[in-house]
Amino acid sequence: MNDTQTGAVPVRDAATVIVLRERAGAPHVLMGQRGATAAFMPNKVVFPGGAVDASDAGVPLARPLPPICAERLREDCAGDLAHALAAAAIRELWEETGLALGAPGTWPSAVPPDWAGFAARGLVPVADALQFVFRAITPPGRPRRFDARFFLVHAEAIAGDPDDFSDACEELSHLQWVPLAEVRSLDLPFITEVVLAEVAARAHDRTPPASVPFFRNDDEESLFLRLNGAGAA
Repeated sequence: MNDTQTGAVPVRDAATVIVLRERAGAPHVLMGQRGATAAFMPNKVVFPGGAVDASDAGVPLARPLPPICAERLREDCAGDLAHALAAAAIRELWEETGLALGAPGTWPSAVPPDWAGFAARGLVPVADALQFVFRAITPPGRPRRFDARFFLVHAEAIAGDPDDFSDACEELSHLQWVPLAEVRSLDLPFITEVVLAEVAARAHDRTPPASVPFFRNDDEESLFLRLNGAGAA
Protein backbone atom coordinates (compact mmCIF):
# COMPACT_ATOMS: atom_id res chain seq x y z
CA MET A 1 0.00 0.00 0.00
CA ASN A 2 0.98 3.62 -0.40
CA ASP A 3 1.79 4.24 3.25
CA THR A 4 4.29 7.05 3.64
CA GLN A 5 6.13 8.17 6.71
CA THR A 6 5.55 11.80 7.66
CA GLY A 7 7.21 12.57 10.97
CA ALA A 8 6.22 9.98 13.54
CA VAL A 9 2.81 9.17 12.07
CA PRO A 10 2.40 7.10 8.88
CA VAL A 11 -0.20 8.23 6.36
CA ARG A 12 -2.41 5.25 5.50
CA ASP A 13 -4.51 4.91 2.38
CA ALA A 14 -8.19 4.81 3.25
CA ALA A 15 -11.64 4.69 1.67
CA THR A 16 -14.79 6.43 2.88
CA VAL A 17 -18.32 5.81 1.58
CA ILE A 18 -21.09 8.41 1.36
CA VAL A 19 -24.44 6.71 0.80
CA LEU A 20 -27.26 8.93 -0.44
CA ARG A 21 -30.93 8.00 -0.38
CA GLU A 22 -34.09 9.80 -1.44
CA ARG A 23 -36.71 9.78 1.33
CA ALA A 24 -39.90 11.84 1.30
CA GLY A 25 -38.59 13.76 -1.69
CA ALA A 26 -35.36 14.87 0.01
CA PRO A 27 -31.80 13.46 -0.08
CA HIS A 28 -30.61 11.72 3.09
CA VAL A 29 -27.09 10.58 3.94
CA LEU A 30 -26.04 7.57 6.04
CA MET A 31 -24.07 8.57 9.16
CA GLY A 32 -22.80 6.85 12.29
CA GLN A 33 -21.08 7.92 15.51
CA ARG A 34 -17.58 6.88 16.53
CA GLY A 35 -17.04 5.65 20.08
CA ALA A 36 -15.90 7.87 22.94
CA THR A 37 -12.69 5.84 23.35
CA ALA A 38 -11.74 5.82 19.65
CA ALA A 39 -8.17 7.00 19.02
CA PHE A 40 -9.25 8.88 15.90
CA MET A 41 -12.13 11.39 15.97
CA PRO A 42 -13.85 10.14 19.16
CA ASN A 43 -17.59 10.86 19.40
CA LYS A 44 -17.67 12.41 15.93
CA VAL A 45 -20.48 11.65 13.49
CA VAL A 46 -18.91 10.30 10.31
CA PHE A 47 -19.41 8.43 7.07
CA PRO A 48 -18.50 4.70 7.08
CA GLY A 49 -14.90 4.05 6.10
CA GLY A 50 -11.43 2.96 7.11
CA ALA A 51 -7.92 2.01 6.07
CA VAL A 52 -7.06 -0.16 3.09
CA ASP A 53 -5.94 -3.68 4.01
CA ALA A 54 -3.17 -5.47 2.16
CA SER A 55 -5.64 -8.14 1.05
CA ASP A 56 -8.03 -5.65 -0.59
CA ALA A 57 -6.03 -5.64 -3.84
CA GLY A 58 -6.85 -9.32 -4.35
CA VAL A 59 -10.61 -9.12 -3.72
CA PRO A 60 -12.57 -9.93 -6.92
CA LEU A 61 -14.89 -7.24 -8.24
CA ALA A 62 -17.66 -8.57 -10.45
CA ARG A 63 -17.97 -5.09 -11.93
CA PRO A 64 -15.08 -2.59 -11.66
CA LEU A 65 -15.06 1.12 -10.91
CA PRO A 66 -16.14 3.50 -13.67
CA PRO A 67 -13.02 4.15 -15.81
CA ILE A 68 -12.98 7.90 -15.05
CA CYS A 69 -12.92 7.14 -11.30
CA ALA A 70 -10.05 4.68 -11.67
CA GLU A 71 -8.16 7.25 -13.73
CA ARG A 72 -8.57 9.99 -11.11
CA LEU A 73 -7.56 7.61 -8.31
CA ARG A 74 -4.27 6.95 -10.10
CA GLU A 75 -3.40 10.67 -10.20
CA ASP A 76 -0.85 11.97 -7.67
CA CYS A 77 -0.40 8.40 -6.42
CA ALA A 78 2.75 6.29 -6.27
CA GLY A 79 0.95 3.19 -7.52
CA ASP A 80 -2.35 2.00 -8.96
CA LEU A 81 -4.59 1.62 -5.90
CA ALA A 82 -7.93 1.96 -7.68
CA HIS A 83 -8.96 -1.68 -7.25
CA ALA A 84 -7.77 -1.90 -3.63
CA LEU A 85 -9.53 1.37 -2.70
CA ALA A 86 -12.79 0.24 -4.29
CA ALA A 87 -12.64 -3.09 -2.46
CA ALA A 88 -11.81 -1.31 0.81
CA ALA A 89 -14.80 1.00 0.36
CA ILE A 90 -17.16 -1.94 -0.17
CA ARG A 91 -15.63 -3.89 2.73
CA GLU A 92 -15.78 -0.96 5.17
CA LEU A 93 -19.39 -0.22 4.23
CA TRP A 94 -20.26 -3.86 4.87
CA GLU A 95 -18.36 -4.11 8.15
CA GLU A 96 -19.59 -0.85 9.65
CA THR A 97 -23.21 -0.83 8.39
CA GLY A 98 -24.07 -4.32 7.18
CA LEU A 99 -25.02 -2.87 3.78
CA ALA A 100 -23.69 -4.70 0.73
CA LEU A 101 -22.62 -3.38 -2.64
CA GLY A 102 -22.79 -6.70 -4.41
CA ALA A 103 -24.39 -8.80 -7.13
CA PRO A 104 -25.44 -12.47 -7.03
CA GLY A 105 -22.53 -14.68 -7.92
CA THR A 106 -19.89 -17.17 -6.84
CA TRP A 107 -16.45 -16.14 -5.64
CA PRO A 108 -13.74 -17.37 -8.05
CA SER A 109 -11.40 -18.24 -5.19
CA ALA A 110 -11.37 -18.73 -1.43
CA VAL A 111 -13.37 -16.11 0.44
CA PRO A 112 -11.23 -13.96 2.79
CA PRO A 113 -12.41 -14.03 6.44
CA ASP A 114 -13.49 -10.37 6.34
CA TRP A 115 -15.86 -11.19 3.50
CA ALA A 116 -17.41 -14.40 4.85
CA GLY A 117 -20.74 -12.82 5.81
CA PHE A 118 -20.87 -10.92 2.53
CA ALA A 119 -20.31 -14.10 0.51
CA ALA A 120 -22.79 -16.01 2.68
CA ARG A 121 -25.50 -13.78 1.19
CA GLY A 122 -24.54 -15.16 -2.22
CA LEU A 123 -22.96 -11.88 -3.27
CA VAL A 124 -19.76 -10.85 -5.04
CA PRO A 125 -18.64 -7.20 -4.59
CA VAL A 126 -19.36 -4.71 -7.38
CA ALA A 127 -17.85 -1.23 -7.69
CA ASP A 128 -19.53 0.25 -10.75
CA ALA A 129 -21.96 2.38 -8.69
CA LEU A 130 -19.16 4.10 -6.75
CA GLN A 131 -18.25 7.67 -7.71
CA PHE A 132 -14.87 9.03 -6.60
CA VAL A 133 -15.78 12.55 -5.46
CA PHE A 134 -13.16 13.82 -2.96
CA ARG A 135 -9.68 13.15 -1.57
CA ALA A 136 -8.18 14.51 1.64
CA ILE A 137 -5.04 13.88 3.69
CA THR A 138 -5.29 14.24 7.46
CA PRO A 139 -3.26 17.25 8.66
CA PRO A 140 -0.02 16.73 10.63
CA GLY A 141 -0.22 16.56 14.41
CA ARG A 142 -3.05 14.01 14.58
CA PRO A 143 -2.65 10.63 16.33
CA ARG A 144 -3.56 8.90 13.06
CA ARG A 145 -3.32 10.16 9.50
CA PHE A 146 -5.07 8.94 6.37
CA ASP A 147 -4.97 9.64 2.67
CA ALA A 148 -8.74 9.21 2.34
CA ARG A 149 -10.65 8.82 -0.90
CA PHE A 150 -14.35 9.56 -0.62
CA PHE A 151 -16.80 7.56 -2.72
CA LEU A 152 -20.41 8.54 -3.30
CA VAL A 153 -23.01 5.84 -3.96
CA HIS A 154 -26.78 6.00 -4.24
CA ALA A 155 -28.80 3.67 -2.06
CA GLU A 156 -30.54 1.92 -4.93
CA ALA A 157 -27.21 0.17 -5.59
CA ILE A 158 -27.40 -1.55 -2.17
CA ALA A 159 -28.30 -5.25 -2.33
CA GLY A 160 -31.11 -5.73 0.19
CA ASP A 161 -32.88 -3.51 2.68
CA PRO A 162 -31.05 -0.16 3.21
CA ASP A 163 -32.58 0.03 6.70
CA ASP A 164 -31.17 -3.34 7.80
CA PHE A 165 -28.00 -2.72 9.85
CA SER A 166 -28.16 -6.08 11.65
CA ASP A 167 -24.85 -7.32 10.19
CA ALA A 168 -22.92 -4.20 11.23
CA CYS A 169 -19.97 -4.43 13.60
CA GLU A 170 -19.91 -2.16 16.65
CA GLU A 171 -17.39 0.40 15.39
CA LEU A 172 -20.13 2.91 14.55
CA SER A 173 -23.22 3.46 16.68
CA HIS A 174 -26.48 5.28 15.99
CA LEU A 175 -26.47 4.44 12.28
CA GLN A 176 -29.13 6.61 10.71
CA TRP A 177 -30.31 8.28 7.53
CA VAL A 178 -30.00 12.02 8.14
CA PRO A 179 -31.62 14.64 5.87
CA LEU A 180 -28.78 16.25 3.91
CA ALA A 181 -30.12 19.67 4.84
CA GLU A 182 -29.76 18.84 8.58
CA VAL A 183 -26.41 17.01 8.69
CA ARG A 184 -24.39 20.09 9.64
CA SER A 185 -26.23 20.32 12.95
CA LEU A 186 -24.38 17.17 14.08
CA ASP A 187 -20.90 16.95 15.63
CA LEU A 188 -18.92 16.50 12.42
CA PRO A 189 -15.19 16.49 11.64
CA PHE A 190 -14.10 19.53 9.67
CA ILE A 191 -13.34 17.54 6.52
CA THR A 192 -16.79 15.94 6.59
CA GLU A 193 -18.35 19.40 6.44
CA VAL A 194 -16.18 20.24 3.43
CA VAL A 195 -17.10 17.01 1.65
CA LEU A 196 -20.81 17.55 2.33
CA ALA A 197 -20.75 20.68 0.17
CA GLU A 198 -19.52 18.57 -2.72
CA VAL A 199 -22.14 15.91 -2.00
CA ALA A 200 -24.96 18.45 -1.95
CA ALA A 201 -23.92 19.67 -5.38
CA ARG A 202 -24.00 16.11 -6.72
CA ALA A 203 -27.02 14.77 -4.87
CA HIS A 204 -29.01 14.12 -8.05
CA ASP A 205 -26.11 13.43 -10.41
CA ARG A 206 -25.40 9.79 -11.29
CA THR A 207 -22.42 10.66 -13.50
CA PRO A 208 -18.94 10.34 -11.94
CA PRO A 209 -17.15 13.71 -11.87
CA ALA A 210 -14.33 14.41 -14.29
CA SER A 211 -12.66 16.72 -11.74
CA VAL A 212 -12.15 15.70 -8.10
CA PRO A 213 -11.20 18.08 -5.23
CA PHE A 214 -8.02 17.12 -3.36
CA PHE A 215 -7.36 18.68 0.05
CA ARG A 216 -3.67 17.86 0.52
CA ASN A 217 -2.06 18.47 3.90
CA ASP A 218 1.63 17.81 4.20
CA ASP A 219 4.30 19.03 6.61
CA GLU A 220 5.07 22.11 4.53
CA GLU A 221 1.66 23.47 3.58
CA SER A 222 -2.00 22.78 2.95
CA LEU A 223 -3.13 22.87 -0.66
CA PHE A 224 -6.57 22.61 -2.22
CA LEU A 225 -6.02 21.01 -5.62
CA ARG A 226 -8.11 19.24 -8.24
CA LEU A 227 -7.50 15.86 -9.82
CA ASN A 228 -8.65 16.47 -13.36
CA GLY A 229 -6.26 14.78 -15.75
CA ALA A 230 -4.22 17.96 -16.18
CA GLY A 231 -2.58 18.55 -12.80
CA ALA A 232 -3.67 21.18 -10.27
CA ALA A 233 -6.26 23.70 -11.37
